[in-house]
Order: sequence, then C-alpha cells, then structure tokens
Amino acid sequence: MKITLTGSLGNIGKPLAIALITAGHEVTIISSNEDRKAAIKNIGAIPAIGDIQDVAFLTTAFKGADVLYTMIPPNFSVPDYRAYSAGIGQVYAQAIQAAGVANIVNLSSMGAHLSEGTGLTLGAYEVAKALNKIPGVIIKHLAAPYIFTNLYGNISMIRHMGFLGANYDANTRLVMVHPLDIADAVAATIQTPFVENETNYVVSDDCTTGEVAAAIGKAIGQPELSWMAFTDEQALAGIMQSGVREEIAKLLVEVGIAVRKGVLWMPYGKKKGTRNLEIFAEEFATRYQQN
Repeated sequence: MKITLTGSLGNIGKPLAIALITAGHEVTIISSNEDRKAAIKNIGAIPAIGDIQDVAFLTTAFKGADVLYTMIPPNFSVPDYRAYSAGIGQVYAQAIQAAGVANIVNLSSMGAHLSEGTGLTLGAYEVAKALNKIPGVIIKHLAAPYIFTNLYGNISMIRHMGFLGANYDANTRLVMVHPLDIADAVAATIQTPFVENETNYVVSDDCTTGEVAAAIGKAIGQPELSWMAFTDEQALAGIMQSGVREEIAKLLVEVGIAVRKGVLWMPYGKKKGTRNLEIFAEEFATRYQQN
C-alpha cells in the first residue's frame, strides 16, 4: 500500500514508519522540518516537507495514499490550544476530501468523547469531530491514555524533592501506554481491512499512581519513593515554575482533575500491550541516570 504519515520522526512516527516499510509498504512522512528530510530518506521513506496548516500542501502530500495516519503535532506556544487543534482538524478534513483519501487512522485520546473539562485532551475531541464529518471515508480512531514518557518530566521533581506527584493521590487509577505499543497498534490497524468506522483503545498497563511510584523507585534504587498529592493550585504553580506557559499549565491541571475524577478512562476491552510499567520503569531508570 501507499501510506502517508503525519507526525514526522517522533517517538511513535519513526518506529511506525520502519514497521510499515519493513512490511513492504511505500511510506511518505510529512514533516515541517526541512532538516528531517535526510533522516526520513535514510529509513526508506519519502519526505514531504511543508506546513501542516497549509491545505494545498497537505492535499498534494495526501493524494494517492491508500491509508492516511493523522495525529496532532504538539504546539504549546499557541495562544489557544483547543482552537489550534480544531484548526488542524479542519485542515486535515479539507485536504482529505480534496485528495480523495478513503481510509484514515487517527491517533486520538481516551476522553476524546468529552467536550469539556479535560484540558489538553479537548484537542483530540476537536480533531475527531472534524474528521467524523468527512463524507465517504472510513475512520479508525485509536484512543491512547496517559503516555509513559510523560513521566520523564518528573525527573527533576524526584531529584530535588524526593517524590513523584500531581493533583491526584496515590490511589488514583492511571491507564498508561508505551509509545512503541502505540506504534505497533497503529501499524496493525493500518494493515487491517477498512470495513466501518471504529474506535479502539491501546493500553500497556493499568494501575494506581502509588504503584507507578513504587515501580520507578525500585528501578532507580529509591524503593522509598512515594506519590504525593498536590492541590490544584500547587500543581499549577509547580508546572509554571518548570517553564510552562500559564495557558498550557492550566490545561494540564485540568487533565489532572479529569484523571482524579476517573472520567478519562474508557472501558478499553482489549488485552494490554507488551511493554508494561515494569519495562518502562527500567527505561526511566536509564534516562534518570543520564540526566
């Protein structure tokens, strides 16, 4: 097949592209970074370099694709993240229609069915809403929960404060996924016949935040490591002190509130991925030692 991927060569995009190329497909990778062109060619893919908010560029990049993979490129510098995401969704929808692509795999999020109160996840809601309105296409949404690698942002907290924490406590349920499990799931979904619209969930592990702290503590040689609950105000101040803009920090706090309430986690009904919390904890330990 001819497959076009958004997302450049990120933690999901690169292993996804390699898996599809290894399976014999022709893969085009869209990136806004001219410097990525050589790296894209080096893995055997075709680079398409341009602005993903440019309908004409995307229409050309999408044209001829048997399957298109879409995702929201993170951009925390925008003044309104929800509006930015909605704009991306609209541009994708226009380009898909103009290019005549019939089969879409969209990386979404657990909680994307909710229109309010989920912070950054509202971006996934907006993109799904735009894609679902496209006539004559089949869309497979792949909903991911909390991504393991987000925990890397807590390395400084562990080093300087001696604990992990957020605006939810140690008994809070946290459904998680490894980026490589997402890549595997997207690759499998792309290569499965497109029959009807569907939403599937990709999960690597499902446990409490206290268990997260225990697994990471064991891996880094700090078995006493615990999970601390912050107030929403404390969480906001801490996120902003790390250099995150207030608008984005508020959305992250709102995500935490949704996690605390348990409203994000859908009944995924699928077996877990191959890379569970203990496996990621070892990867975390390697990163921790390097920082």
